[in-house]
Amino acid sequence: MYMGLYGLDRRQWSQILAAWGGWLMDGYTSIAYALVGLTIAPIFFPASLHLIGIVATFAGFAVGALARSIGSLALGNFLGDKVGRKSMLVITVLFFSVFSAAKAVLPSYSEVGIISPILLYIALFLEGFFGGAEYGGGTTLSMESVPAEKRNFIGSFVQSGYGTGYFIVAFVYAGLRAYFGSAFSVVGWRVLFATALVPGVITVVLRAISWETPVFEEMKTRGEVERVPIKGLLRQAPKTMFFAVLITTGLLFVNTATFSFYPSIMTTKGFSGVDIGEGVAIINLISLFGVWIGGAFGNTINGRKKPMLIYALIFLLSVYPILRVGYYGDYTVFVTAFSVQAFLEAMIFSTLPAFLSEQFSKKFRATGVGFTYNAGAIVGGFAISIIFALSSTIGLFTSWLTLMIVFSLIMAIGIALSEETWMRTRDTKAEDRIKE
Repeated sequence: MYMGLYGLDRRQWSQILAAWGGWLMDGYTSIAYALVGLTIAPIFFPASLHLIGIVATFAGFAVGALARSIGSLALGNFLGDKVGRKSMLVITVLFFSVFSAAKAVLPSYSEVGIISPILLYIALFLEGFFGGAEYGGGTTLSMESVPAEKRNFIGSFVQSGYGTGYFIVAFVYAGLRAYFGSAFSVVGWRVLFATALVPGVITVVLRAISWETPVFEEMKTRGEVERVPIKGLLRQAPKTMFFAVLITTGLLFVNTATFSFYPSIMTTKGFSGVDIGEGVAIINLISLFGVWIGGAFGNTINGRKKPMLIYALIFLLSVYPILRVGYYGDYTVFVTAFSVQAFLEAMIFSTLPAFLSEQFSKKFRATGVGFTYNAGAIVGGFAISIIFALSSTIGLFTSWLTLMIVFSLIMAIGIALSEETWMRTRDTKAEDRIKE
């Protein structure tokens, strides 16, 4: 068989790129909302509410996170672990992109009153519902398609799709701010949401031409597909799920409080819209190197858990000095400091796909990986709202710093308590787990 880049064939790369494309789409749409959060707050909520409107707008992340957990269970259970990884991912990304773009045509509060925020939350819920299957399905599709010794780096590549989407949307945002000027708050943000259709179409095509995983095809041939995969998940892996959710709760809270929060902090500091777009693009570009290098080092360090724990502890120790320097610095200092933070945080994500995929049986892998990842995002979805809410009593910096430290600790504890899934010295274990 012809072996191409990184020793993988065309079929394997089609599956990897199909998963990567879903993360690109997720990063694009999630950060698009973060970039315009302060802009649309007085549009979907009464302008007189101010802080309440801001908190309610960013609570949209929590609405989407709750929907993702539900979607990961429903779609992973009835599609990913029964119909197939590929089939589920084609369906989910199609509806994910449609509802992501639908926010562009929603009416404002001044036009329809309370119906406006209700429609916003409905759109975010439906977007999240279909987006919820992305991590479980994409991770399973890619990790089941490559050998154990390659999963750290391939997992980091798939994970970098989110950062790539972030990088692209940041420049799109900067371009739209420059083009529309003051009219951005009227129509520019709508155009930004509408552009989600572009990566959505690209990802649908990538998935339509990819293959199903050999693991799932073998399950079908042997008649091993369970009627209700979620029952097996809840019966066989409650402890594994608990520790995994502990990890993702801490990590995704931190992720929302950094990557999704940087645009808001830059806005409060008075940076221009163009500068914000370019600044977060630079920060995110640096983070891409973090996730790739983290994946490469993961193979050197050996294992899945050990690299994650090392990266998490380094990140925890760096939280205070980086926030202190970046928050009180000028534009250049801000971008530089938080580029370093983004790099370190991205390293933690690098081995997560391989780690989670090897935690669960193939019979309920898409459901298990998707649920544990998205369940952790529920609390993380409230991160920005909680930071702003607490800022009125203890100040924005103190609120941000305190929550970052608390959830970084939660993440580190979850990693420390989890079992290792694979090490090179006993490399049959990961193969057994990925095929069992």
